[in-house]
Amino acid sequence: MAAPDPSREDAAPSLPVRAWRLWRRALSGDTEDFTTGPIGTAVFLLSVPMVLEMALESVFAVTDIFFVARLGADAVAAVGLTEAVITLLYAVAIGLSMGTTAMVARRIGEKKPGQAAAVAGQALWVGFLTSVIVGLAGWFFAADILRLMGASEAVIETGSGYTLWLLGGSLTITWLFVINAIFRGAGDAAIAMRSLWLANAINIVLDPLLIFGIGPFPEMGVTGAAVATTIGRGCGVAYQLWMLAKGGRHLRMGLAHLALAWPVMGRLLRVSAGGVLQFIIGTSSWLFLARIIAEYGSAAVAGYTIAIRVIIFTIMPAWGMSNAAATLVGQNLGAGRPDRAERSTWICIRYNVAFMIGVAVLFLAFAPAILGVFSDDPAVVDYGVACLRILSYGYAFYGLGMVAMQALNGAGDTYTPSWINFFCFWMFQIPLAWWLAGGAGLGPTGAFIAIPLAETALALAALWAFMRGGWKKQIV
Repeated sequence: MAAPDPSREDAAPSLPVRAWRLWRRALSGDTEDFTTGPIGTAVFLLSVPMVLEMALESVFAVTDIFFVARLGADAVAAVGLTEAVITLLYAVAIGLSMGTTAMVARRIGEKKPGQAAAVAGQALWVGFLTSVIVGLAGWFFAADILRLMGASEAVIETGSGYTLWLLGGSLTITWLFVINAIFRGAGDAAIAMRSLWLANAINIVLDPLLIFGIGPFPEMGVTGAAVATTIGRGCGVAYQLWMLAKGGRHLRMGLAHLALAWPVMGRLLRVSAGGVLQFIIGTSSWLFLARIIAEYGSAAVAGYTIAIRVIIFTIMPAWGMSNAAATLVGQNLGAGRPDRAERSTWICIRYNVAFMIGVAVLFLAFAPAILGVFSDDPAVVDYGVACLRILSYGYAFYGLGMVAMQALNGAGDTYTPSWINFFCFWMFQIPLAWWLAGGAGLGPTGAFIAIPLAETALALAALWAFMRGGWKKQIV
């Protein structure tokens, strides 16, 4: 038998082999110390599961609207107006998630997993209490909420059950965000990704069964979409809780960590307050935009709703890259390596901008075909195409702004992004959208134009704040 060739044994693996191994490491959630080693590798290992997680979160929106669109413009309008309201809950959940990620990541970077678990316990309590308040409001005032948003009586009759179920099941929304933030901060992004796989798989199966009453399932119409989503998210939360108790690769939470720790909760609330504030400012601007567009009828709201759902489908993966930047910034600051935190952010910015430009090109070219998948109503499609194309012109800046803002949040500086959101959205976007739609006579198109202009201003302001470097000295 011929002797083995030493040169073949010592040869480095080929590029495809190395890439495949890196993908497997990212999806398996192998133990990694993200404060050491090549920064590009750390960004990749964190970003892959986070991007997939956020992509799967966006599947909720696209799946629901795909099936609900078959029920007509009133049903889609009910979904759109409810989502505009529930963005306020998302603001609280995401704001709390940002504070949680920042503090957990900092403790993990300091090699203090027990303290990270204590932060996780306090985050669960805050999320629970918030959800009780929102759930009760949704359960008793669903129709009134839709009426306040300018819905017609037909929309209220069609969609009040959807609003009731989605707001009533708000705990599944809040905990899904918060617990995944715990895992992301700890560096266990693969667990967060798997929880969304489970939740989405159940939602995709249940959606058509409950909306259209297939087989033994009741025909619930648009309400069925909310029931399916709540059940799917609930199953995802159950998996998350099991994994928290079992322990990921970087963090394990026991019953002792659920004990109220007022100093820890106080710090968490202080850091999260800025995150909640920035997202309430940001998402309430979407509520005002929806209110402006509602003046032009159900077709305008439906087209806007479908376009925003499609946009969310692409924004969420980009948000995953931003979350990777937040974790890397938090952990590296905890390890006393601010320069590494900064370099990690620039790499994430480069990748995110490239991705968003690619998506924008596809939207500009294929907007009518994309909207046609969701609706065959010409008026709805026309409004949706206009919205999708106009917003695409700001996609490169969306990618830049998301990473820069999340880097600040990951450092625990949640108040600078809040001020940026305040000026860019409330002082600029809302007045501009109102004037362009009404004063300039552009209708819904005017409201659409205001969005990329405001997002571009936000991205430039966030980049300026990041480059100043004050976040490197933030204490959480």
